[in-house]
Amino acid sequence: MKNFIREIAPYLLTRLMSNGGEFGEIFYERTYSTILKYEDNRLSKAVEGIDEGVGIRLIKNGKTHYGYTSEINKENLELLVSTINSHEGEGKVKVGIEHLIGYSPAKIDPEDYFLKRKKEILLTANDIVRSYDPHIKQAGITLKDTKREILIINTDGDIVEDTQIRVALYVEAIASDGKTLYRGYESAGGAIGYEFFQGDTINIIDYVASKAAHRAVLGLNAKPAPLGSMPVIISSEAGGTMIHEAVGHGLEADLAEKGMSVYAGKIGEKVASEKITVIDDGTIEGKMGSFNFDDEGIPAQRTVLIENGILKGFMYDRLTAMQTGKNSTGNGRRDTYRNIPIVRMRNTFIAPGQDNPHDFIKDTKKGLYVVKMGGGQVNTVNGDFMFEIIEGYMIENGEITYPIKGAALMGNGPKAMQDVEAVGYDIGWAIGTCGKNGQAAPVGDAQPTIKIKSLIVGGNS
Repeated sequence: MKNFIREIAPYLLTRLMSNGGEFGEIFYERTYSTILKYEDNRLSKAVEGIDEGVGIRLIKNGKTHYGYTSEINKENLELLVSTINSHEGEGKVKVGIEHLIGYSPAKIDPEDYFLKRKKEILLTANDIVRSYDPHIKQAGITLKDTKREILIINTDGDIVEDTQIRVALYVEAIASDGKTLYRGYESAGGAIGYEFFQGDTINIIDYVASKAAHRAVLGLNAKPAPLGSMPVIISSEAGGTMIHEAVGHGLEADLAEKGMSVYAGKIGEKVASEKITVIDDGTIEGKMGSFNFDDEGIPAQRTVLIENGILKGFMYDRLTAMQTGKNSTGNGRRDTYRNIPIVRMRNTFIAPGQDNPHDFIKDTKKGLYVVKMGGGQVNTVNGDFMFEIIEGYMIENGEITYPIKGAALMGNGPKAMQDVEAVGYDIGWAIGTCGKNGQAAPVGDAQPTIKIKSLIVGGNS
């Protein structure tokens, strides 16, 4: 099908631009994917399939006109083009000036890995969770993989191909003491093939399953969280959920340019502690948000957003860059060929600092130590956020004392970043699926251990 798209592209793009426009693009996508779920000691879901289609985009007078089809033939594509370019004018067309090809460095292709072997991963994780402790009553294991092939041909003369492979394992454990239930959760994955589960240094399946079971059992003996403002130490093990949600979305240029970000109009200003540097990077090998080219054919790159507390810039896709006279930062991503590309994060993280994370706890008289955060929400306009805490502990007189439950962190993103007192030299990564405008995108996030002077801890005293 790629050869057909290449052959017909000059004709389609010429017709697309025949009535005017600044930019035209053909986006082809073929995605192989598997989702397996294991619950109640049985395989509860097994979905394997291929989705293939083409999206055609015209940017004209700064506005996007878009259509797509999963029936890829000349007639359907011609119909899409004639529907999209409905106004008079003439646009420039260049085809085939530069041809770039990228490929995920996966050793074991998900499409070549037998379903039986994928199921064995689920069974192994299920056995580990259920044998961890007698209090474990339930386990839920999900395994996902994708092999995504894209071809982008546009009127700037670019022909770009990329193959993106990802695998991910999600484990949930439920523990009960007969009176209460508590949930533990952990996940791992990346832009990598099934060799991910065959590493020499760490058994990923054992690590993820054991972590989920540990958190479930730990919660049974946890005490209600106190209520109030206090110092908060967020471990590197927590990943970068906070930086992604409370800061990252506000640094997406489409929101900033519309005045929907607390960071709008603040380039060059101090927006965080001088200890804070925030980076969004699509080039880190193996991370969930990495790729060779984004969904507009722009090469992946490293973008410094905040440097030593100073706001340096935003993340851009092609359209927002055109509207503002900037260059795309390679952050144009789309869920599938059915969607237009929008500004999305890739791998967003706080850069490691120079402080010793082992000193953070002993220097804290009373506070909260967060090991794992769950879901949350943020208002990008004012930066206010709220995050659930899955695993956390109280700090008393410089020591970790007891685990807490039912807790949430509340605060303001820019204020929290200004109140960072220490940044560790360690760093820990997590994976996620980020939602925006009804689209989902696989992302990575990370941070070192950081100490924030004060955040509001919500819970039951």
